[in-house]
Amino acid sequence: MATPNYGYEKRQKELAKKRKKEDKLKAKADRKAGVGSAGDDEQAPADGVEPQEPSEPPAQP
Repeated sequence: MATPNYGYEKRQKELAKKRKKEDKLKAKADRKAGVGSAGDDEQAPADGVEPQEPSEPPAQP
């Protein structure tokens, strides 16, 4: 049976961590520039209050 290649696994984790960090920095720079990302179609209101969906009236018996 083959032995696990821990060095490979460690390298893959490091690469994934590096990629995630770069993506975060890029997103932060885009937000700072006012560009926004493709996934940010809905923007939060400036006052920080989430909009509420209209509730249905209670059922009449």
